[in-house]
Amino acid sequence: MSVNSARSLGDFLRSRRARLDPASFGFSGRRRTPGLRREEVAQRAHISPTWYTWLEQGRGGAASPDVLDRISSALMLTDAEREHLFMLGLGRPPEVRYKSVDAVNPRLQRLLDSLETSPAIIKTATWDVVAWNRAAAVVLTDYGSLPAKERNILQFLFRNPAVRAKQHDWESVARFVVGAFRADVARAGLASEVAALVDELSSASPEFAALWRDNDVLSHGDAGGIKRLMHPKLGSIELEYSAFSVDGRPDLGMIVYTPIDKNMAGQIGALCSQI
Repeated sequence: MSVNSARSLGDFLRSRRARLDPASFGFSGRRRTPGLRREEVAQRAHISPTWYTWLEQGRGGAASPDVLDRISSALMLTDAEREHLFMLGLGRPPEVRYKSVDAVNPRLQRLLDSLETSPAIIKTATWDVVAWNRAAAVVLTDYGSLPAKERNILQFLFRNPAVRAKQHDWESVARFVVGAFRADVARAGLASEVAALVDELSSASPEFAALWRDNDVLSHGDAGGIKRLMHPKLGSIELEYSAFSVDGRPDLGMIVYTPIDKNMAGQIGALCSQI
């Protein structure tokens, strides 16, 4: 860690410590300065008071992710502050914390709904679709008609014949989805959480089982940015797609599919107005 980084880390720790109310943590006694004492933070973080003091003084060396996590909890840091702590202490953000999600906040849903002719979805790190707009329901899949446990992209790609029939090149799409899913799961540290899904799909679909054994790892950029579909009402469709992370929720991703042809965009809009 550079001298400047160590100094910035110390300044940040002191500022977060000073804002905490000792009484709310059961600490009493007169204080000359606001906030918790260094030894109280060290006690809450289960680390040496001497080493914590050195960290604030910019001479403690590099702390491990586990220690930074414990300091983060001790100081009651927000997710944004925790990420900043890791950037100062290790030069990288912390690993993604996966949170179970059933829906998104109204602000994010309004963003999806504003994309009237571009299908858009929000998916979790385990590829469960938790939000979508009307265009997505019309062009991709009517997620609202599916039970929540079946709104998983891998589930309906490998087990829903109607979804499979829409794909212009199902084999290529399936290979990309499995490879990108594997990368997302590993990045989020969720191998154990998806083990049951992988076992279920491996038993139900020999094609999935073969792709999973291949151990390919892919990103959204590896698919060329174009999705081609055969739609029962719109015919052949070409969509450009872009993937975005959700601010403050690195475990969520937004995918937006934009019609390449303006006439197709108009047709999608007309079809959306009928439902």
